[in-house]
Amino acid sequence: MAGWMWLRCLFGPNLQRIHRSPDQTRTDGRPPRRGCNYQPRGLERHTDSILGWASVLWSLSYYSSPLLLCYLYRKGYICSSKLAPLSQYVGTALVCLIGVACLRGWGRWRNPEYLQFISILEETRKNNTPNNKKKLACFDFDFKHWPVDFSWKEVSSPKLSKGGVSLLRPEPKHRGAADSVLNSVRTLPCHILSYLIVHSFGRRMLYPGSVGLLQKAMRPMLQQGQARLVEEYDGQRNKLVACDGNEIDTMFVDRRKDGGQAGKTLVICCEGNAGFYEVGCMNTPLEGGYSVLGWNHPGFGGSTGVPFPQNEANAMDVVIQFAVHKLGFQLSDIIVYAWSIGGFTASWAVMSYPEIRALVLDASFDDLLPLALKVMPDSWRPLVTHTVRQYMNLNNAEQLCKYQGPVLLIRRTKDEIITTTGPEDIMSNRGNDLLLKLLQYRYPKVVTEDALSAVRQWLAAGSQIEEESVYTGYEVDDDWCLSVLQSYQTDRETLFPWSVGEDMTLEGRRQLALFLARKYMRNFETTHCTPLPFSEFRPPWKL
Repeated sequence: MAGWMWLRCLFGPNLQRIHRSPDQTRTDGRPPRRGCNYQPRGLERHTDSILGWASVLWSLSYYSSPLLLCYLYRKGYICSSKLAPLSQYVGTALVCLIGVACLRGWGRWRNPEYLQFISILEETRKNNTPNNKKKLACFDFDFKHWPVDFSWKEVSSPKLSKGGVSLLRPEPKHRGAADSVLNSVRTLPCHILSYLIVHSFGRRMLYPGSVGLLQKAMRPMLQQGQARLVEEYDGQRNKLVACDGNEIDTMFVDRRKDGGQAGKTLVICCEGNAGFYEVGCMNTPLEGGYSVLGWNHPGFGGSTGVPFPQNEANAMDVVIQFAVHKLGFQLSDIIVYAWSIGGFTASWAVMSYPEIRALVLDASFDDLLPLALKVMPDSWRPLVTHTVRQYMNLNNAEQLCKYQGPVLLIRRTKDEIITTTGPEDIMSNRGNDLLLKLLQYRYPKVVTEDALSAVRQWLAAGSQIEEESVYTGYEVDDDWCLSVLQSYQTDRETLFPWSVGEDMTLEGRRQLALFLARKYMRNFETTHCTPLPFSEFRPPWKL
């Protein structure tokens, strides 16, 4: 029995923190005590440190392996006479690390707190009841060992979903058979190079949060954020399995019992390319009393996989299915809130689930391609275009135009990330293009070329005073604009695109276009990475 328990400790997960029990209360009215970090004893602490450094060195070797191999080749070390002694050194190091791991298992076995944890984990694996899950939730440990809480198979047919959810694809160009074969041969080197780029540094440049070294550096901050969500907000951590097999790390804060109207609404948060729900945009709707569901991209935090568009959409799909079928929310009770690159999964969600109540996009863009071209040499333009369209086609605007519901765009006026020139040039902010494409699709008879000039003038305003000056300069009558839209909605089918404005004067179209622009977009005078205060977060305008 003791040997079996030692083996469990040997192969068990790292334990980081012991949270307070959700049922723990104080009779004096004070808040319950907070959790504490797990304190390993001397042997476990030292052996864990050695294995941690070995993991860091392995990560450094992995990411630098192409340069290291080139260096060794040029120095003549890649030959049998040199590799044989090296393999002996590596084998000796591995044997030593195995011995260190065994000592760590012994140290854990001698620690009653770890024994209690590993016993609860094993019991939950055998019998994942709500009571066992509540006990396990008092511990923060390696998420790969967390039992599965929800799978896409519970609500979908495996035969229908094994290929992943559907994405919008670029329309294929029609070619003759011979021409198509010749073109495929001619572009083969470009395809190979694109594949190598996107599967090496390209994906990591776009999603730096998936790089293991960055996650190791941020681990103390992420653990602190995890503890705050669990201990202060009674957050519930869950593991979801998407249709591609990726495990998605989520956190749910339930406010429905608080009795407030906001708590009955669920805000699903989609993070940026280096954002994690532990320290990300979940905090904004939490301040407003909403129920909130956060999740990490594939490859981020406890989530597995890599954040390619298909995997991202698969993850978002299982998150929505979990919210509806396990948490008990209706789609009409859900607001999707996204920051930066999270706009891709958010716009996919509302496109695929049009019954969702509303969408809020903060510091997001219309299309990845212009931003990718900004950071690459001009000579790479054809290669970058092909790579983005083939592997990283984050076409937010195209997906957004498929949605009929309320939308709010938040533009950072000092944004330095999604501008194609610099933060001082507000007209290069790709949030402008997202707004214009949405308005042109929904109100094509209003947002004509003449009216576009007025909207662009309003977008070019660098402050609230300048923005108001443009608005009043065109003598926009809000009451008249609202009455026109309400009259159209009453008399006709309300699905976009609308034909309102086709018999309107130029002055009327300009007024209505400016009115709509201000309803769909709000400015926030800050940079890209500043947390959004709740005062700037609100449900989108609805006619």
